[in-house]
Amino acid sequence: MQSTLGKLSKAYPSKPRPLAEPPAGSGLKPVMGDAGMPFLGNTLEALADPLASAMARYEKFGPVSWSGSLNMNIVTLIGPEAIECGWMNREKAFSSEQGWEPMIGPFFRRGIMLMDFDEHMHHRRILQQAFTRPRLNGYLDMMTPHIEKTLANWDVGTGFPMYSRTKDLTLSLATEVFMGASLTESEAHRLESAFEAAVRGGQAIVRADVRDWTWARGLRGREALQQYFRSEIGARRAADGDDLFSVLCHSEDEDGNTFSDEDIVNHMIFVMMAAHDTSTIALSMLTYFLGRHPEWQQRLRDESLALGKPTIDYDDLDALPSLDLAFKETLRINAPVGMLFRKTVADTDILGHYVPKGTLVSIHPWASMLRKEWWPDPTHWDPERFSPERREDKVHRFAWAPFGGGAHKCIGLYFGGMEVKAIMHQLLQRFEWSVPADYRLEVTYGTGPTPADGLPIDMRRRVVSDPA
Repeated sequence: MQSTLGKLSKAYPSKPRPLAEPPAGSGLKPVMGDAGMPFLGNTLEALADPLASAMARYEKFGPVSWSGSLNMNIVTLIGPEAIECGWMNREKAFSSEQGWEPMIGPFFRRGIMLMDFDEHMHHRRILQQAFTRPRLNGYLDMMTPHIEKTLANWDVGTGFPMYSRTKDLTLSLATEVFMGASLTESEAHRLESAFEAAVRGGQAIVRADVRDWTWARGLRGREALQQYFRSEIGARRAADGDDLFSVLCHSEDEDGNTFSDEDIVNHMIFVMMAAHDTSTIALSMLTYFLGRHPEWQQRLRDESLALGKPTIDYDDLDALPSLDLAFKETLRINAPVGMLFRKTVADTDILGHYVPKGTLVSIHPWASMLRKEWWPDPTHWDPERFSPERREDKVHRFAWAPFGGGAHKCIGLYFGGMEVKAIMHQLLQRFEWSVPADYRLEVTYGTGPTPADGLPIDMRRRVVSDPA
C-alpha cells in the first residue's frame, strides 16, 4: 500500500500554496499546505496511516496546515495551542454539526456531538441527567455481575483474541446498561454489525448508496438501529427502568424540557457507538501495554489485591492510583478518538492564520499527544509521566486531551473510565498475560486506532486469589 501511495504521489506532485489569501491589512498569515491528487487529494495517504500523515504535515507546515481530500480542503490542527482554538470556539466560528456532516452525518446525525451552540447546550443539559453520580453508581451495579460472569467463561490460552473478546464484552455491557435488554446471540450480532457498519461508513471513499459498499452498509446499519430503538420507546416510557435508554425516556432539565422520540433514537445511536467503540479500544490497548510491561501489570495487580475486593464500587476508583496512571498513558498513546471535525461558519483565525468561512477543520488530539515538543520520549509508554512528581500533562491544559474540550467535552468520560477500570480490576485478579516478543501490533482505523488482527495475547488464569 505504501509503495502504491509513493508512486501516486510522484505522479501528482503538489506544491505548497496558501489555502486562501488573508484580507489586506489584517496582519494574518495564510494557512499553507497542498492539494494532493485530483479529487482524492491526500485521502489515500491519510487512510493508510493517519498518524504518520498528520505528523509529516506538522513537520512540513507547522501546527496549522491544509490538505485536499475528496474534493474538499481540510485544515488540520496539531498541538495544544491549535486544538484549543478549535475546541474552545470563543468566537463561535466553528460548527461541530457541519464539521461532522460530510464525515459521519448520515450515520450519527442529531447525536449530541453533532449539535451546535444553544441547541447543543439544551440537549446536553437533559442528557447530563443520565450521567450523574447516582446514575453512574447504578450503572456500575448493573455491570459488575455481568463482568464477573463473562470473565469466568472466557476460554483463555495462547493467542487469545483480546480485542475481539473485549468488544464482545463491552457490547453486551452496553446492551444491558444502556438498553436494559437481554438480547439473543443473533440479535446482539445484528446490532453489533449495525454499529460496526455505521462507524466504518465514515471511512468510505465512494460516498453514495451504491451496492454493498462501505457507505451503503453504514446507511443500512443506521436504519437497523433506528428501527430497534423506535420499537422500544413505548415500553420504556411506560416503565421506570434504571438503564440509560429508560432514563432518557424520562429525563428532563430544570425547566421541565424533555426529549422527543426521535431525539431519544438519535442520542441512543450515538451514545451506544461512543461508549462501545471507545471503551473497547481503551481497554484492549491497556491490556496490550500491560502485557508488554509485566512490571506494571504486577504493580496494578498488587494494588487491586490490596484493595481486598474482587469487584469495585464507584468510591473505589480513587483507591487505584496506578491503574489511573496506566489508563491515562494508554489514552495518550492510543487515543480512542483520533480526530474531531468542525467547519467554520465565519471567517476566523487560528494562531494568527487566516481561515475563511466554509472551511472544514480537523482537530487532531492523537498527533498532539505524541509530539516531542510537549512530551519527552513521546512514543514510550510511561505511566509515571502522570505521577504527582512529574505531571508532564501540566505543560498545557490541552497537552493531554483524549476527551476533547470546551462545550463538546465528552459527556461520558466518567462512565468510560469507570467501565474500563471496573473490568481491568477483575482482569488483574483473575488472569496473567503477556504479549509474544515477536508480535507486531497492526492497526486499522475507526473512531481511533484499532487492532486489526483481534490482538492475540497469551493469557492464563491465576491459580491463587481467583475471586470466582
